[in-house]
Amino acid sequence: MEYIKLLGIVIVILGFALKLNSILIIISACVVTAFVSGMDMMTFLETLGNSFVSNRSMCTFIIVMLVTGTLERSGLKQAASALMGKMKNASAGIVLGVYGVLRMLFAAFNVEFGGVAGFVRPIVLPMAHAAAEKENKKISEKHMEELKGMSAGMENIAMFFGQVLFVGGSGMLLVQGTYKDLGYDVALADLAKTQIPVAIMALIVSITYYMIKNKKIEKQEHRKDEAS
Repeated sequence: MEYIKLLGIVIVILGFALKLNSILIIISACVVTAFVSGMDMMTFLETLGNSFVSNRSMCTFIIVMLVTGTLERSGLKQAASALMGKMKNASAGIVLGVYGVLRMLFAAFNVEFGGVAGFVRPIVLPMAHAAAEKENKKISEKHMEELKGMSAGMENIAMFFGQVLFVGGSGMLLVQGTYKDLGYDVALADLAKTQIPVAIMALIVSITYYMIKNKKIEKQEHRKDEAS
C-alpha cells in the first residue's frame, strides 16, 4: 500500500501527457498525495507553507516556468516575431547585441529574466529568428541551430559578467571571502569597480563576434539561394 503514495507522480505524468492546465495538475497532485498519505488539511497547508519558504528560490523558478509555458500557448512567440517584423533593418546579430547590453545592465542590479528556458527561448530566439527571415525567406535548419547557440551564449556571457557587478551578489561575496582568507581586506565596491572594464570588454567582444558570425551565416545562406 506504500506505493499508493506515489499516485501524485502518476497524476503529474498523465496531466502533462494530456496537455492539461499546468497549475491544476500540480495542485491536484499535491492534494491527492496528502490525502492518500493520511495527512489532515492543517498539516498539509503547514507542510506546503514551510516547503515554499525553505525552497522559495526553486518555487519562484517553477512559477516562472509555468507562466512562460502559459504565455507561449497564448502566442508569446508569435507576438515577439510580429514585433521584429515591423523592424525591417534589424538583423539577428543586432537583436542579440541589444539583448546582451540590456541583460548585463539588469544583471548588475541583480534582476533576473528567467534564463535560457524562461526568457531566451520564448522571446529572444523568436525575435532573432524573425529578424533573420528577411523578405519572407525561410532560414535553414543549420542557421536556426546557430541562432539557438548564439542566443543562449549571449545570455550566459551577459549574465555571468553582469552578476558580479552587483555588490551583494553571491559571486562577489565569494571573491571577497577568498581574498580575506589570503590576507587581503578588499571592499565590495572596489571589486565591482575592477570588474566593470572586464564586463564591458567581454560584452563588446561577444557582440562583435556574434554579429560577424551571423553576417557570415547570412552570406552563406544567400549563396545557397543563388545557387538553387
